[in-house]
Amino acid sequence: QQNELNSFLWTIKRDPPSYFFGTIHVPYTRVWDYVPENSKKAFQQSHIVYFELDLTDPYTISALTSCQLLPQGENLQDVLPRDIYHRLKRHLEYVKLMMPSWITPDQRGKGLYADYLFNAIAGNWERKRPVWAMLMVNSLTEVDVKSRGVPVLDLYLAQEAERLRKQTGAVEKVEEQCHLLNGLNFSQV
Repeated sequence: QQNELNSFLWTIKRDPPSYFFGTIHVPYTRVWDYVPENSKKAFQQSHIVYFELDLTDPYTISALTSCQLLPQGENLQDVLPRDIYHRLKRHLEYVKLMMPSWITPDQRGKGLYADYLFNAIAGNWERKRPVWAMLMVNSLTEVDVKSRGVPVLDLYLAQEAERLRKQTGAVEKVEEQCHLLNGLNFSQV
């Protein structure tokens, strides 16, 4: 039952009330039907919405892309053990080979072809830091590829907030997330 679901919504008792909603970085279509009505209603009634990051800001996207890269002159091959690097390279070759069969007719109709998607996800992979290469590999599955073109829940809510002319903001800066993830050592990754 919709009203019995865990809403991941916390109320901060003030006038007017504030809400804190926990999201997940997956295509919104995978979870939207399971977001309880009280959470949707709180979002609809809100005037100001803050997100983890402002995913509608071109600077945010650019900074996220830049922070994933190793220092100038370094490549993944230089920092990964040889066997892991070769396994990664073979896996990416396999994914590139399989991607045409993973693309949906709807994606093709939107101009999202296998080569384009592969390059959008894995382009410049040799320059990524190990933690970002790991996150990239985790998103290169058939299910995830079939979901490309559908915004993640945070982005969907941000786009809805803009469409509804709500005031928006972010509680974190890209640099804060990048510093945290890039600070993990190889054994932690």
